[in-house]
Amino acid sequence: MSNRALDRIDRHIASTMQRIGIPALRYSLAVIFIWFGILKPLGISPAEDLLLKTVDWLPLFNPSTWLHIIGWWEVAIGITFLSQKTVRIAIALLALQMVGTFMPLVILSNITFQPGRIPYAPTLEGQYIIKNLLIISAALAIGGTARRIN
Repeated sequence: MSNRALDRIDRHIASTMQRIGIPALRYSLAVIFIWFGILKPLGISPAEDLLLKTVDWLPLFNPSTWLHIIGWWEVAIGITFLSQKTVRIAIALLALQMVGTFMPLVILSNITFQPGRIPYAPTLEGQYIIKNLLIISAALAIGGTARRIN
């Protein structure tokens, strides 16, 4: 196969990835937030214990109510990622949610890091939280396209 043919194939692949990449990110975030969010009010989220410990000090509501609020908030994030027209709302909701998501790394470091290994050796819970850096990066990539007309 010639270099020219390989270049044509490479351009086609890159063009396809560029066309579907951002919508794929939006839909992936939508699925993740709707799915993981709905588990919280249903009482079947594996993150429930960590979340309840994180919000225990918050005023206004008891931790169980906060669990439901946060779960439905995440569902709203997911729903608003489904459309390019509401992506700005999704990113605003996500930005507010991420502040709380990272709180356990600070206020529950005994749970989110291995004993005596703060801040370089997270537990499974800590890794679950830190992976949200990827979600933030995906939201930034999506947000960079918010002014495009589709």
